[in-house]
Amino acid sequence: MTEPWPVAFPGRLHRFQAEALARIEAGWAAGRQRTLVVLPPGAGKTVVGLEAARRRGRPAVVLSPNTAIQGQWVEQWRAYDGAEAVPIGTDRALASPLTSLTYQSVAAFDPDAEYDESGTALAAAEAHLDRLNPGARALVDRLVELGDVTLVLDECHHLLEVWGALLDEILALLPAATVLGLTATPPSVVDRAQDALLDRLFGDPVYAVSIPAAVRDGRLAPYAELAFLCTPTSVERDWLAEEALRFTELRTDLLDPSFASTAFLTWLDARVGRIGAGDWNRLAKDSPVLADALLRFHHAELCSLPTGARLREPHRHEPQADDWAVLISGYVEEALRPSADPHDAEALDRLRHALPSIGFHLTGAGIRRGRSPADRVLARSAAKATAAGVILAAEARGIGDRMRALVLCDHERATATLPARLVGILDEQAGSALAALHSLTADLDDRPDLGIALVTGRTVAANPAAARRLAAGAEADGITVEVGPLIGGVHTLTGSWTARAWVSTATRLLESGDIGVLVGTRGLLGEGWDARTVTTLVDLTTATTPTAVVQTRGRTLRRDPGWPDKVAHTWSVVCVDHEHPRGWLDWDR
Repeated sequence: MTEPWPVAFPGRLHRFQAEALARIEAGWAAGRQRTLVVLPPGAGKTVVGLEAARRRGRPAVVLSPNTAIQGQWVEQWRAYDGAEAVPIGTDRALASPLTSLTYQSVAAFDPDAEYDESGTALAAAEAHLDRLNPGARALVDRLVELGDVTLVLDECHHLLEVWGALLDEILALLPAATVLGLTATPPSVVDRAQDALLDRLFGDPVYAVSIPAAVRDGRLAPYAELAFLCTPTSVERDWLAEEALRFTELRTDLLDPSFASTAFLTWLDARVGRIGAGDWNRLAKDSPVLADALLRFHHAELCSLPTGARLREPHRHEPQADDWAVLISGYVEEALRPSADPHDAEALDRLRHALPSIGFHLTGAGIRRGRSPADRVLARSAAKATAAGVILAAEARGIGDRMRALVLCDHERATATLPARLVGILDEQAGSALAALHSLTADLDDRPDLGIALVTGRTVAANPAAARRLAAGAEADGITVEVGPLIGGVHTLTGSWTARAWVSTATRLLESGDIGVLVGTRGLLGEGWDARTVTTLVDLTTATTPTAVVQTRGRTLRRDPGWPDKVAHTWSVVCVDHEHPRGWLDWDR
């Protein structure tokens, strides 16, 4: 039996933390080596993990998704009373009693191990351990040497990716290890395969708390979910109108009896005629999308009512792009592809060129949904960055100097070349964090004292007010800084550089109010990152998974000791176009 480490948490555990630790220790006492705890963002998962490791008193390794979160574990531990007696390390040597690493430290694969001697890619079934690079393999060997180690897996929903399969193999080498998984994502939102992996790794959660429960208990700040709807810029709108015209032309062509040897409506009437009363119930159950499309076509007086069917309220509107696509798919497979008529081959070619305008593609396997250029225009519209400026100006008017805003984007800068059709319609950097920074700097130029900064995995930039404060704050933190010239209203800061150090500096300045707006990416600041004073989140990302949504919203939920009445505002910025057939895709997402 080991003794707890001689350090102490410099405060009091709140109810959720104390209850979670009691469940964890009860599991240990019952011989349970793998434990899962679900706590929402801001509810104190880090303290639970550190306390669990402290109480076990064995060598401990914490794995987390990125360097920002890795650094937070280090800072939290160093705030413990007497932490110098049990130092925390951040390297693979595992020489310290407690080590904070990223998952990438372990899941680092050797490119040469991805192919066999003939240059053929190895099968996915190959052991992940065999593909690790030497540094990662040495880390695994060191874990094996430690034996009775405490392994804390922060934000362990990431294990549902390749890391989970790798960890499964590593844990087979660590029969004496005690594993604690921490996440804000309840297992109920994952798919069947992911649920099987979670069950194998941890079993059922021993403790779980929801976000509303944590708000009711006073652990998290009350919050408001808000949507800001904008429309595309005039240039984007004109282009979308042309795309909508293609869809209109497609519908006109299909309704023309001379479009192909078998007219679309003739085929549709025959398709409806084959449906009997019993067949309709089965079709509605097995193919609800097709059934709904047929009923909307009937409402538009384009086909008869299928036998046994009944119109309901969702069917009483014009067929949408998805309805046309599902029926065109059947038309192609039953009437056009089997035909040897050159006229039908020409009809197929016309469909092939027209369908991408509504986000579908004609392939050898039928019609498949894809992302159309119109989807990209709506998701990355320049109007969304402008909307962010409108939101922040309103927030600043409402709460004044208390405003601390986080603006999240999917990526720092665009890396893929714009499709030729969108050159001149979208800026190459549309939707990026850099584009958002430049837009906000221009839109909020009537507030020169408001610090606006960007911190990503490789870039730090800011308006003049924030650049001065960032440079001073970074130098105070031991970062050598050079402030670049003002270009487009923004300075770029360079010098000695790590993402973890810069995020720490920027977070401190945001909490103090020296920076009022922090722009970043979901990968770096959208998960595990916390600043208690954040009042406002402007979500410019396109993420829709339950995990991403929970993590993104969690950035604003921490209680602010200096403002107990804080209410967090989470803004989803949505671009809609009423004229395009897929103009509501951003809203649907």
